[in-house]
Amino acid sequence: MCCNTHTEGKTDYYARKRLIAQAKNKYNSPKYRFVVRFTNKDIICQVAYATISGDIIMASAYSHELPKYGITLGLTNYAAAYATGLLLARRILNKLKLDTKYQGNSEVTGEDYNVKPMKRGPNPFKCLLDVGLSRTTTGSRIFSALKGMCDGGVNVPHSDTRFVGYNEEKKALNPAILRKYIFGGHVADYMKLLMEKDPAKYDQHFSRYKKAGIKPADLEKIYAAAHKKIRADPVFVKKPEKKYTKQQLEKYAHKRKRTLAELKAAIQEKRAKFGLL
Repeated sequence: MCCNTHTEGKTDYYARKRLIAQAKNKYNSPKYRFVVRFTNKDIICQVAYATISGDIIMASAYSHELPKYGITLGLTNYAAAYATGLLLARRILNKLKLDTKYQGNSEVTGEDYNVKPMKRGPNPFKCLLDVGLSRTTTGSRIFSALKGMCDGGVNVPHSDTRFVGYNEEKKALNPAILRKYIFGGHVADYMKLLMEKDPAKYDQHFSRYKKAGIKPADLEKIYAAAHKKIRADPVFVKKPEKKYTKQQLEKYAHKRKRTLAELKAAIQEKRAKFGLL
């Protein structure tokens, strides 16, 4: 963590203190956090814990990994956030050898899900949601990533009041609406609306979908297939290190800085070339 984050307003220290403070009788047991951050083109999900020297990242998942599982477009929407959270959940459980013991919720119905501990065996992995400076409004994509994490088999304490589809007046969650968003149904509805009302705008907004041959009816199948692939193979595979030839190394190597005499000689050469002597 950077030393000037406090002055730049990049950290909510009131929340951070409560996310990392641990009872002394825990004997330095880590307090794990589920960190969710959004950029313009990516979704970042991490499992981290704090130490005196800084945060340690146990595992991470990014939405730019989703093309490996068949999701090539819309990598920052609600459905992509769910898939990224699911990927991180399966990845961290695989790392801790808990993936076979805690499968999570494979049937996505939109119902709220909390993992239950085994009668005999290890407890489920638990971490606390860290939203940073983001607004925790109802329907936020942060809680889509949270839903993916919970469905993946990780215990993240939460309530259903912030999921899309929660009705404040009825004090109840509509699972059908949440499921629709998890499978990109809201995107499909907007695609259909533009196709009927404004084809020119559809061509502009969904040009990459059109080029890839993705239709509104295809979205649910794409996300459902991606969820199965994530569960089958969540492990991160590091790319092989790129090897450079001797010529490439010489090309990009830092050249020796010219001495003052060499610099003056080069200037005189240029002046002579343009007849300025």
